[in-house]
Amino acid sequence: MIEFISALLEHSFLQTALLAGLLASIGCGVIGTFVVVKRIAFMAGGIAHSVLGGMGAALYCGIDPLLGALLAAIIAALLIGAVRLQWKAQEDTLIGALWAIGMAIGILFIAKTPGYATDLMSFLFGNILLVPPHELWLMASLDIGLLLIVALYYRQFLAITFDEEFARLRGVPVAFFYLLLLCLVAVTVVLLIQVVGLILVIALLTLPAAIAGHYVRGLASMMLIATLLGSVFTTLGLGLSYQADLPAGPIMILCAGCVYIISAIMRHLFVRYRAHRYAIGK
Repeated sequence: MIEFISALLEHSFLQTALLAGLLASIGCGVIGTFVVVKRIAFMAGGIAHSVLGGMGAALYCGIDPLLGALLAAIIAALLIGAVRLQWKAQEDTLIGALWAIGMAIGILFIAKTPGYATDLMSFLFGNILLVPPHELWLMASLDIGLLLIVALYYRQFLAITFDEEFARLRGVPVAFFYLLLLCLVAVTVVLLIQVVGLILVIALLTLPAAIAGHYVRGLASMMLIATLLGSVFTTLGLGLSYQADLPAGPIMILCAGCVYIISAIMRHLFVRYRAHRYAIGK
C-alpha cells in the first residue's frame, strides 16, 4: 500500500478515482440502508439493470451516457414502484421483465452504435480509473441532493420503511414517498456505476449497510457506519487493485463480501454464545 500512497500523491487520475469512490460511498451508505432494511434489493437490481438501456440510447445519440443512465434509472424506478403498488401479486415477474427489457434495449443500441463502445463497457463492468474529473461535480451534486431529501423527509422515510400501514394511518402519503425512495435508489445506482459498474452495483449498495446492521439498529447509525465502510472498501479496493494490477471494482466487492461473511459468522457465534449463557443462567 505504500507504493499506492506514493502514486496517489503523484497521479491526478488516482486522486480522481479516490474521490469518486468516497462520493459514491455517501449514497451507498445512506440509501443502501433503506434498501437493506426495507428489503428491496431485487427492486434495486431491476432499476440498475434497466439503466443499460438509457446509457445505450444516450451513447447512440451522442449524449453523455451518465445523463442517459440517470433518466433511465428514474423512469425504471417509477415503473417498478407502480408495479409494486398496483400489481403486488405479480411483482417479481414484472420487475424481472423490466430488468430484461432494459438490458435488451441497451444491447441493441450498443450494436447500432458505430465503433466499439469502450465507455459503455466501463459502465457495465466498472472502471473507477476512467472517471473524468468533471463527473465528480455531478456525483457531488447528486450526493447533496440525496442528503437534503433524506434530511427533509427522514421521519416519513422512517415510517414507510418499518411500517407502511401505520404510516398510512398517520396520514403519510405512502405511495408518494415510496416512489421518491425508489428514485433516490435510482440516483444512487447512477453514482455507483461510475465505480463498480452495473454488474456489481447491488453488492456495494447492500453489503456495507448489511454489515452495519449486524451491530446497530438505529437507521441513522446504520447510515453513518455503512458510509464509513463503503469508503474503506472503495479505498482499500483501489489500493489493492493498483498493487496487483487488477480491476478495481471486483476487488472492492471482494473486500466487502469477505468482511460481510466474517461479520455474519461472528454475529451468529455471538448470538449462540449469548443463548447458551442465558440457558445456563436459567
